[in-house]
Amino acid sequence: MGSPSAILQLICPDRPGLVSELSGWVAANGGNIRHADHHTDAGAGLFLSRIEWGLEGFGLPRAAIAPATAALAARIGGEGQLHFSDAIPKVAIFVSRQDHCLVDLLWRTRSGELPMVVALVVSNHPDLAGVAAGFAIPFVHLPVSAAHRAEAEEAQLALLAENGIELVILAKYMQVLSAGFLERFPAVINIHHSFLPAFQGAQPYHRAWERGVKLIGATAHFVTEELDGGPIIEQATMAVSHRDEVEDLIRLGRDTERLALARAVRLVLRRQVMVYRGRTAVFA
Repeated sequence: MGSPSAILQLICPDRPGLVSELSGWVAANGGNIRHADHHTDAGAGLFLSRIEWGLEGFGLPRAAIAPATAALAARIGGEGQLHFSDAIPKVAIFVSRQDHCLVDLLWRTRSGELPMVVALVVSNHPDLAGVAAGFAIPFVHLPVSAAHRAEAEEAQLALLAENGIELVILAKYMQVLSAGFLERFPAVINIHHSFLPAFQGAQPYHRAWERGVKLIGATAHFVTEELDGGPIIEQATMAVSHRDEVEDLIRLGRDTERLALARAVRLVLRRQVMVYRGRTAVFA
C-alpha cells in the first residue's frame, strides 16, 4: 500500500482561486500532493475536489489534521470529509441465494485488491453459509418475511452496530431495505442488472433474449428509498448477439454484475466517489 496519505473530499460554492488555495494549504504545511482532481458543476455553482497528500513530512500531527481541514472547509464556505488511506473499513455483505458476486468480492478482498475487512455475511437464506466458511467469514442467517420484516431489520442493524460496520454491500440480496433502515444506516451499495431497454421483474434475461437485445449490463449504485434509483457509482456493459442463447445472457450478465460491483466497491473504499444533489462525481 505504501506510506499512508490523507484524503480530503470537499464541496463548496464555486469561485476563482479555490485550487490554488487548497494546494497552497497543503504546501504550506509541508505536504506533498499525490493526487488532485477537481470538478466545477456550473449549473449548480458548486466546486468539488478530491486532494490526497502524503503524511510523511507533513507539518501537522495526524490528530490535528481533521480539525485543520474542517477549519479550511469552513473558511471557504464548504463541507469536507477527511480520510486516511491506511484506515481499512469493516464491511458486511448481504446475500440471498446467488453466489457469484459474493465469491468475487471475497476473493478480491483476500487477494488484497479491495482494502476492506469483511466482518460478516448476512443472508435471508442459509444456502451460502459454506461459501462464507470457506473464506473464514462469520455467516448470519436472518430470515425475512413480510410479517416480520421490521424485526429482521432491527436484528440486522444490531449486528452492524456490534461489529462496527461502516459499509454494507448488497451482493444480489433479493430484499428491499426499508426507509427506516436506510435512515439509520445509509452507507449501502447495491448491484442490479440493467438492460437497454430495461426489463424489470421476473426472468429479465429471458425477455431480453426474446426482444433480441444487443447490449446487456449491470449498475452499481448507492441505495436510496427509490428502488434501484440511487446515485450511480459504476456501470458495466457487454455486447451480445443473435447467436447467444438465454443461458449465455445469464452467464455474461453475471460477469457484468461482478465487474461493476467490484469496481464500485473499490472506488468507494479509495474515497474516489462524492455524492451531491442525488448524483455522483467519480474521481480518477
